[in-house]
Amino acid sequence: MPSFSSLSSISRRTALAWLTGGVLAASAALVAPHAAAAQTLRIGYQKSASLLTLLKAQGSLEKRLAPLGVEVKWVEFPAGPQLLEGLNVGAVDVGAVGEAPPIFAQAAGANFIYAGYDPASPEAEAIVVPKDSTIRSVAELKGKRVALNKGSNVHYLLVKLLEKHGLKYTDIQVVFLPPADARAAFERGAVDAWAIWDPFLAATEKQIGARVLADGSGVVNNFFYYLAARDYAKANGKVLDALFDEINSNAVWLKANIKEAATRIAPEQGLAPEVVELALRRYQFNAKPVTDAILAEQQKLADTFFELKLIPKRIEVRQASVLANR
Repeated sequence: MPSFSSLSSISRRTALAWLTGGVLAASAALVAPHAAAAQTLRIGYQKSASLLTLLKAQGSLEKRLAPLGVEVKWVEFPAGPQLLEGLNVGAVDVGAVGEAPPIFAQAAGANFIYAGYDPASPEAEAIVVPKDSTIRSVAELKGKRVALNKGSNVHYLLVKLLEKHGLKYTDIQVVFLPPADARAAFERGAVDAWAIWDPFLAATEKQIGARVLADGSGVVNNFFYYLAARDYAKANGKVLDALFDEINSNAVWLKANIKEAATRIAPEQGLAPEVVELALRRYQFNAKPVTDAILAEQQKLADTFFELKLIPKRIEVRQASVLANR
């Protein structure tokens, strides 16, 4: 059993969560070894992360943290890889991303911990083609141009779908583009297919009739991870407890009030409520501490990306966790 004597400022509940979950930490070069309790919680988020977007819109976290003298600052990023860059350079304290970005970040020596995760949502990411495309199966992507955001969760989705249909990663032409640029390229026919996640997925289905070629069902998990700078977490356990309490209380409300939640989130995402509602129905929301099983799933991603030479070195996800000391 790992010792938490060096993490004395973490609340008991957060420490227990770490004990049953994973702590991923690389070398800390940009954060002081013994960070003091913060007066501001800087949250890195993507507008596509609907639950955090709802939390921002509701303002409940700000009210929850006010008695602790902690303000909340929301910092928007276009996608997970950019968010983790922000976390690594100290621009934000916590953030939420898909499965793949933490793998790339760990391989690059980023300093963060896995603070929790949401359950699998395989239907919330997919490969889409234009509605009039002649492509009818993933196997027909051979030689075609497929757009995706490099290092995002859909990177792994594409790899596993190709594998399932007898293709290699090198059998297609990968075009790395962030979501907005990929959407533009998709619409003008500069790419043949697009690997994308919700709510961008729902938007392209509803707005231009894009056809889902295949989603992640039966192929990938598509977990959603909450990450934190390790030294921030050491000094601010009570803040993290409050954050996760608010995340889950908002998740309960969202599940019971999906239409109203979609209406509240829609202005933040710049999307129609019906688009947001479609995306919400494909996600699971219930933050939990990471486990051995979850770390094992992350290891599969890490091994796959190393074999494809997408990351520069082999990493062992579990070795970056407190579970490694058991």
